[in-house]
Amino acid sequence: MNPQLTRRRFIKGVIFSGAAASTGAGVYLAANAQPGSGGAERLITLNINGRNRPVDVMPSETLAYTLRYKLDLTGTKIGCNRGECGACSVLINGVPNYSCSVLTHNVKGKAVTSIEGIKGSDGSLHPIQAAFVTENAPQCGFCTPGQVISAVALLNNNPRPTKAEAARAMSGNLCRCGAYEHYINGVLRASGQIA
Repeated sequence: MNPQLTRRRFIKGVIFSGAAASTGAGVYLAANAQPGSGGAERLITLNINGRNRPVDVMPSETLAYTLRYKLDLTGTKIGCNRGECGACSVLINGVPNYSCSVLTHNVKGKAVTSIEGIKGSDGSLHPIQAAFVTENAPQCGFCTPGQVISAVALLNNNPRPTKAEAARAMSGNLCRCGAYEHYINGVLRASGQIA
């Protein structure tokens, strides 16, 4: 005799089969996975601020998430989380990138510099950071790490940018407080064009 299918039995069956699949099948698949079989490895080593850091990373994890929640580098801010505000900017091989739009697995073998890696070798402020302080650029400070990253990348490639070049290089960073002119003047100060 077949028992009648009821809503309650259906739900119990779904819960039981889900639990069984997540415990037994997951262990079987993980144990039998072959390297290079299309799955991403979980434990990877990243070069962050000049140090190799082993970290357990999910296949769809963003670099911003990994930096903040796995490596405790909380200077990188997550603002919009969709590549629009620039608060999460980091340098990847010297090029500024929105870390909320980069998968962590895609930076294996690349040099990542977060805001924590910008300071001088003696722990002092980077010239950009000092110039921003002098120009009163940081207001609430939320966008400041991304602004610093963009400015450092600009001056690494163009040590004496014009005001227009500085504005263009910094345009990927939104500032809630509207301190754009202060940030641009900070770039010009750090480049020696404002005394």
